Amino acid sequence: MKYENTTKAKFISRPNRFIALAEIDGNETVCHVKNTGRLKELLKKNAVVYLQESSNPLRKTKYDLIAAEKDGELFNIDSQAPNIAAGEYFRKVFPDCTVRSEVKYGNSRFDFFIEGKGRKIFAEVKGVTLIKDGVALFPDAPTDRGVKHIRELIECTKEGYEAYILFVIQTEKAEVFSPNDETHRQFGDTLREAETAGVKILAVNCDVTPDEMTINKEIAINLRRKEK
Repeated sequence: MKYENTTKAKFISRPNRFIALAEIDGNETVCHVKNTGRLKELLKKNAVVYLQESSNPLRKTKYDLIAAEKDGELFNIDSQAPNIAAGEYFRKVFPDCTVRSEVKYGNSRFDFFIEGKGRKIFAEVKGVTLIKDGVALFPDAPTDRGVKHIRELIECTKEGYEAYILFVIQTEKAEVFSPNDETHRQFGDTLREAETAGVKILAVNCDVTPDEMTINKEIAINLRRKEK
């Protein structure tokens, strides 16, 4: 996926989950943060960030904050980017199938439904921005919604569907993915339960530039339970 009209800036502060203050050429501006996660490891004072200028004159904020640098590595932090990149990825991996987004299943709605060649697959996508010692971790905060999504994928397998959960690491840095048991043990335990039930768990890292994020390659997964 590509962005237009990107600008380099310096991060100042984040008054709340939705907005941040950044400095462009010495001028302070208010921008929208396209991710409600904590992002404390990335959004630090004076960090290099990248903004996308909006073409909508009616918006309250002129810019969206889409990426940040940490230790020389660039991280995409746009929460919409993983699904867009995943859609591109699934269409390459399943070239003979129809890939639809936001498809209803029972009382749920999954990110993707892939159908063709006798296969019917529901897929859920999670963006990952937390990296520790080269390991990508999810979630960065407790997520009851994430647990619910995994349980719904397990139910899909019982109905005869294939089910995938794809973790999109929004940087090239990580080579291994693990559930973040320290932050939300229930999420990790439910993910391990899903693997046993036949849910396919995948993780991919991404090539990230100031104006683009593209899935790079599949990386290793370590689901081993981390003891307290």
